[in-house]
Amino acid sequence: MKELVEVIAKALVDNPDEVVVTEKESGKNLTIELHVAPSDMGKVIGRQGRIAKAIRTVVKAAAMDDNSMKVDVDII
Repeated sequence: MKELVEVIAKALVDNPDEVVVTEKESGKNLTIELHVAPSDMGKVIGRQGRIAKAIRTVVKAAAMDDNSMKVDVDII
């Protein structure tokens, strides 16, 4: 999941070197934290959060194939 979020985020931003993705697992919950440069925050979130919602949807769909964990994507 980490690699998927990283590939999507690097394709969207102007500063792909500043994209950092971390995973935190607790029980059946997996939290993926996406850190981007402040100037790229708008590109990752999108108008009315549409791009952020699309990223979360893709990750949750990919997680359905892998395992039964609940996956959350946090953009920081």
